Amino acid sequence: MDRPRTDATRRKRMRHLAIAAGVIAALGVTLGLTRLRPAAPVVERGSVWIDTVKRGPMLRQVRGLGSLVPEEVRWVPAPADGRVERILVQPGTTVAADTVIMELSNPDLELAALDAETQARAAEAQYAETVAQLQSVQLEREAGAARVQAEYEQARLRADTDAELAKQGLVADLTLKLSQVTARELANRHSLELRRLEAGATAARAQLAAQRALVEQRRAEARLRRSQARSLAVSPGLGGVLQQVAVEVGQRIAAGAVLAKVAEPTRLKAVLRVAETQAKDVQIGQPVSVDTRNGLVPGRVARVDPAVQNGTVTVDVTLTGPLPSGARPDLTVDGTIELERLADVVYMGRAAQAQPEAAMTIFRVDPDGSAATRVKVRLGRASVSTIEVREGLTPGDQVLLSDTSAWDSVDHVRLR
Repeated sequence: MDRPRTDATRRKRMRHLAIAAGVIAALGVTLGLTRLRPAAPVVERGSVWIDTVKRGPMLRQVRGLGSLVPEEVRWVPAPADGRVERILVQPGTTVAADTVIMELSNPDLELAALDAETQARAAEAQYAETVAQLQSVQLEREAGAARVQAEYEQARLRADTDAELAKQGLVADLTLKLSQVTARELANRHSLELRRLEAGATAARAQLAAQRALVEQRRAEARLRRSQARSLAVSPGLGGVLQQVAVEVGQRIAAGAVLAKVAEPTRLKAVLRVAETQAKDVQIGQPVSVDTRNGLVPGRVARVDPAVQNGTVTVDVTLTGPLPSGARPDLTVDGTIELERLADVVYMGRAAQAQPEAAMTIFRVDPDGSAATRVKVRLGRASVSTIEVREGLTPGDQVLLSDTSAWDSVDHVRLR
């Protein structure tokens, strides 16, 4: 016979309570684990750059990459249209100002020079003919004036004689009057001939001046054409080193096309490209140290380009010291510009991502040296490798200058 189980309800209740207690315990453990802070990452001390905050003088500098460039460069243009016949000098050769580096040909230019010279000789011949004609005309005028003068002198003498005879009653009054009229007429003719002679001389001078101007014009055209023809033997006009020949034998070129490049290799300057964010304090006259990879050369800022190109500002540096051996145009150099000397500031090495006049966080090494804690700092003026600290750190603090972006999610790291 079956018996009813009197303890089944109690055991069922106990089982439900045990399950609920287990669930509550699991939730408590889970909640506790979620509230635990993650363990601080471990950083090898030798893998990070640790620097000490200092107080004292700080030298502000900016750095720029660039190259050596000749102070004087001459681009040799084509004097006229033509064809390259010969290249006589190759790049790298030292040339004088009148060294012929290549020869061009242009038959039309040679023909134009000959035609201009012919026209000049024709103008000279025409001038000589005009001079002869004017001299002949002038001589005829002078002869006519001389005849009138002689007649006038004779008439004047006759009138004077008749006047004396009339006083003695030997000549009639009518005869005296006729001789006096003749003398006055010839006097007027003589005066007119003199004026005509002077006017003819003036006209002759003007005509000769016009003819001489035409001759000079023809001569100038001939000289220009001949000079253009001679310029087909191309010379640089500047002594130095031929750096580039931009054409080949047989090539047709237009007037003004670049044929070659000549530079003076002993007079070089440095052209640096400084980041636009660092160029605002660069001023003309500031000292510069130029590293040619074979020695340091002192210099001074000579020009700062007002425009920004590709995020950089071009700075020209005049070199004040002797160039080391091996220095040549287009040599890559590294220049450091001295901006100013700060007398007494708190500064540290320039950390990664550190920007002047900005705020950032940085890891400061704890006093026991076993860990580093993130702190907020406010920075000031910056240099190439150092930066001013205005708030957040004191002299003697040690900080991590390496890139710590991998630990942006934590405020502490352990050092070992």
